[in-house]
Amino acid sequence: MVPRGKAAPEQTTLTPAVFYLLLALSEGERHGYELMKKVTRDSGGAVQMGPGTLYGSIKRMLKQALIEETDERPDSVLGDERRRYYRITEAGRTALTAELRRFACALDVAGARRLVKGTVVKRVKPATL
Repeated sequence: MVPRGKAAPEQTTLTPAVFYLLLALSEGERHGYELMKKVTRDSGGAVQMGPGTLYGSIKRMLKQALIEETDERPDSVLGDERRRYYRITEAGRTALTAELRRFACALDVAGARRLVKGTVVKRVKPATL
């Protein structure tokens, strides 16, 4: 409950696509096709996005300053000049950390209620994201 006269802190839940895109970018900058493959792997196939979903999500994330496009290329010899590379911003790291904390709290509650069996939860410190 929020005390009278105080605004509730803004809390935004990330869509699965945005969550997994930020998670992929937390390891370093990537281009679109690489992001699509990483999201599919990281989600165990639960989130599969085509180009429309990917670039629609990227467009919204750029507008929200969760990510930024970079002019740098990891390997200018092997990289295709047409590829656009993206990296997570500080705001993106903050949003990802908040979402991970929300998930961790939910897993703690589910574990205490014995709703999740056989799941090992390995905590990651937010500073390491």
